[in-house]
Amino acid sequence: MTSFSKAFKPRRSKTVSGLTLIELLVAITVLAVVAVLGWRGLDGIVRSRVALTQEMERTRGIQIAFAQMQRDAANLASQDLLPNRPPLSAGGGRLLFIRKVFAENQTLRLQVVSYRISNGILYRRESIPTRDLATIDLAWQAGGVTNNEQEVALENGVSQMSLRFWQSNANAWQTVDINSPQIFPSVASSPPAQVTQAITPGNLNNPSQPITGLEVTLQMARAADARMVKVFLLGAS
Repeated sequence: MTSFSKAFKPRRSKTVSGLTLIELLVAITVLAVVAVLGWRGLDGIVRSRVALTQEMERTRGIQIAFAQMQRDAANLASQDLLPNRPPLSAGGGRLLFIRKVFAENQTLRLQVVSYRISNGILYRRESIPTRDLATIDLAWQAGGVTNNEQEVALENGVSQMSLRFWQSNANAWQTVDINSPQIFPSVASSPPAQVTQAITPGNLNNPSQPITGLEVTLQMARAADARMVKVFLLGAS
């Protein structure tokens, strides 16, 4: 029995088990595909985050610009402070306010504020607060531009600004062309002599239909349908 078992004892294979060249190539290919997919996914996440951050910055810039406009509109000077003077106008590519300025331990003062778009940037400029109506008239006639004020860039990527005024008695919006040479008083008053030629479409200069609201639409340059709209109540403060 012992000799028979030794005679028929199976031989061990001398080949070493392992991966073949084809299996290695397949494994490397799979790893490469997984790496590419992972890189593309990570790249997409980074791009989305960058785009989201930029969009949030644009939105924040627009919110700051609208917040500043809201303060200017709310502090619009009343007619008793500006006899025979319009405190609000739009024309020549500018939106102009004459607003009240309140400071601690100081009397009420007035200043001219202007908004305009140049090279895709929304700018704001304000004159030095004063109680001298002659100085206010000079700043108003100059469109808010004098040698003493610096423009502040509020937001870039703005291609156009559109305006509409709300006529309270007529219960209707009146569209305004900001690039026209016309001036639009916002209260029931007679315009001064230097602007009597600037009669607007409709009844914007009609004292029986005073303007109490302002709608501002900012057309963003990044997309044709990207518009930011805000409505302001005039003289609310």
